[in-house]
Amino acid sequence: MIATLIHDWNQPREAKPTGPVLLNDESLRDGLQSPSVRDPSIAEKIEILHLMVALGINSLDLGLPGAGPRAVEAVTALAREIVVQKLKITANCAARTHENDIRPIAEIVQKTGLPIEAATFIGSSPIRRFTEGWTDDFLLQTTEKAIRYAVSLGLDVMYVTEDTSRCDPDTVKRLYTTAINCGARAICVCDTSGHSTPEGAQALVRFVIDEVVRPSGEKIRIDWHGHNDRGLAIANSMAAIAAGANCVHGCAVGLGERVGNTQIDQMLVNLKLMSIQPWDQQDLSSLKQYCQTVSRATGVPIPANYPVVGDDAFRTATGVHAAAIIKAYRKDDVVLANTVYSGVPSHLFGMDQVIDVGPMSGKSNVLFWLERRGLPATDDVVDRIYQRAKQSDHTLCEAEIMDCVTPAPTKKA
Repeated sequence: MIATLIHDWNQPREAKPTGPVLLNDESLRDGLQSPSVRDPSIAEKIEILHLMVALGINSLDLGLPGAGPRAVEAVTALAREIVVQKLKITANCAARTHENDIRPIAEIVQKTGLPIEAATFIGSSPIRRFTEGWTDDFLLQTTEKAIRYAVSLGLDVMYVTEDTSRCDPDTVKRLYTTAINCGARAICVCDTSGHSTPEGAQALVRFVIDEVVRPSGEKIRIDWHGHNDRGLAIANSMAAIAAGANCVHGCAVGLGERVGNTQIDQMLVNLKLMSIQPWDQQDLSSLKQYCQTVSRATGVPIPANYPVVGDDAFRTATGVHAAAIIKAYRKDDVVLANTVYSGVPSHLFGMDQVIDVGPMSGKSNVLFWLERRGLPATDDVVDRIYQRAKQSDHTLCEAEIMDCVTPAPTKKA
């Protein structure tokens, strides 16, 4: 019924993906490159891993073992957990295009028995090449050497070009073609600096498909890895998959360098609402728990107005909004109540609408608040709460409302 009450203008100009969309969780690698995070304990990382699995996330970046012993210990523990618990998630590890970063991945594979894809990365854009003093030949030789070495160790390879969204077409084509010829079977197109727009993301992915992947004749997975510097990370990621990318990388609550990576939780929400496989059938009721766990483990708070999992996402104290939601509840229709003033139905993500009382509230807010808690809604109680709210400069907390429900007795003179 709800579908007949909403005219949906959100019909994509581009065709939807023809196959399932994959998600790769970077929260425990790229997400931890934020200068504001605390590196979670191994126990916390394992808890987060299990929540990724509960959400149906396809793969995760275990870390960068080339960074040193601490990283090796964490990556090894996560890999063992996947094997011992038989978790349905695949794994990769970041590595510079250098043997010293690739070798530890192969060693962890030997120790744990878990296949781990080596995500070997190198800068590609003209601005990066100029800054580093890299020649075209250096990039191609480094790429070839690293990928052949990883393949020789029995590793699957994802070849990652940093700053692809600012790289010239000729270099993009030469680097990816070289990587595929050397054995890489996944390539990752990166908007490392958050430069891209949705149009740019589409153009870049289409170029890679038309000029590299199809001519190669190989079955190549195309990943999109974006950052949110212009606030376009989700839009860019959706544009990339519409253009033909198979997998999107992201982090819980957009953790990562500067303003962060694509928000993987918001990708889940949008893929679910757009009925894109397999997310149209996925249970996402643990989404808030996942985000809160990552927030707590890293010490990065979730803003109150953050989409879906923020405290205010399904909470209102405004009279007009609340009145419509209450009327929907009075029709005994939870789905209607969760949709009438929200573009994201809260029940799809294990949450409910919350109606509070504040200076913008009407008496319907007060009545509903009292009813939900089984408290008597007498005229004098409702009026006391209503007047308290109108004189306040904030939404009333439960203690403030209860003061009005059971006011302190007047002292005798």
